Amino acid sequence: MNHNAPLSAGTNHPRSTPDFRDARLRVMSLAQLRAHGVSAAETSARCRSGGSWQPFLPGVYLLHQGPPTSEERLHGVLLYAGRPSARGTVPAQPVAPEPHHAYEYGDGLPFSDGLPYEDEEQSPYRDAMLTGMAALRLYGFVHAPSLLALDRLDVLVPRTRRLRSTPQVRLVRAVVLPRPHHVTGLPVAPVPRALADAIAQLGDAPTIRALLTEAVRDRHCEPAAVVRELNQARLLGRPHVVDAVDSLLAEGRSVAEDRLYRLVSAHGLPEPVWNVDLRLPGGPHLGGVDAYWPEHAVAVELDTRSPRPGARHGDPAQEAEWAEYARKRDHLERLGITVVHLTPRKLRDSVEQQATVVRTALLTSAEREPATYVVVLPR
Repeated sequence: MNHNAPLSAGTNHPRSTPDFRDARLRVMSLAQLRAHGVSAAETSARCRSGGSWQPFLPGVYLLHQGPPTSEERLHGVLLYAGRPSARGTVPAQPVAPEPHHAYEYGDGLPFSDGLPYEDEEQSPYRDAMLTGMAALRLYGFVHAPSLLALDRLDVLVPRTRRLRSTPQVRLVRAVVLPRPHHVTGLPVAPVPRALADAIAQLGDAPTIRALLTEAVRDRHCEPAAVVRELNQARLLGRPHVVDAVDSLLAEGRSVAEDRLYRLVSAHGLPEPVWNVDLRLPGGPHLGGVDAYWPEHAVAVELDTRSPRPGARHGDPAQEAEWAEYARKRDHLERLGITVVHLTPRKLRDSVEQQATVVRTALLTSAEREPATYVVVLPR
């Protein structure tokens, strides 16, 4: 008998015959096998020496001999960590993934944002999702090791889940699970959380810096979201992480500035003066802005603020920094200068809307009271 043989269960006839071309059905939990009419005794018999199946993880079985494929490992660890479906144990039929956002990544598996099940409550992986390096590899990070090179896969589960890590699975616990993305039909932690879980296991500063830079440069996420996750994971106290975060924030500002340049050019806005300091004649320094139209008294400032490394909520130094940020804006506006604040996320996700905001500020400048004259200096 080989692994393509149909399941038989003696007196309990199977409800269906799995199609073993689907990796989901070449690795199954004991509950799923029972739902197909396979008793625990028959499962044990098939896993004996010379049998056609083999144990993979506690309560999870490979329905063939030989090593598991990368895809089978991913499904297997999620079956081990996930809660059984609330609507029974028969595996739900996956739905076709959305055709958009599909591409091939390094391990030969297609990426898709489409949900793999019509109802998440039907998923056999409920309350579990891949995280860490495996998740980053699924997202296409070139600086993450291949799935074959990972001896252990990280899975994010609720803190109350009563399971133990194994040599193949490292359980990462969360008080509140984030909403997963779906890649190759599998639940995967959002990129910022996956980065934090991967970095928690790393002591190699160049690798950390490369992963963080890739996350921002390739538009997987914004720097502020990563810093928040690292702060919540209490990783910002590690010197090599702090150094990498400094590089991350610099990269994030560079990407945001590039988006602002392209917004002005692509939408036919007048050319501003870039990256300048504003001062009152013979008076104090008013602060720097990223773009300024002197004829219209309109300034654009990129809001790239992120939590300070190691800062906790209510940190006095951080509160003072953000209060100064607000004070500068209020001062400029009292002088009649319109300040448009743009965030990196808005420049990425709603560039047309942000161009309209800037254009409106420029067009309505003639309707406002003349602004106080300010000196414009290179920053």
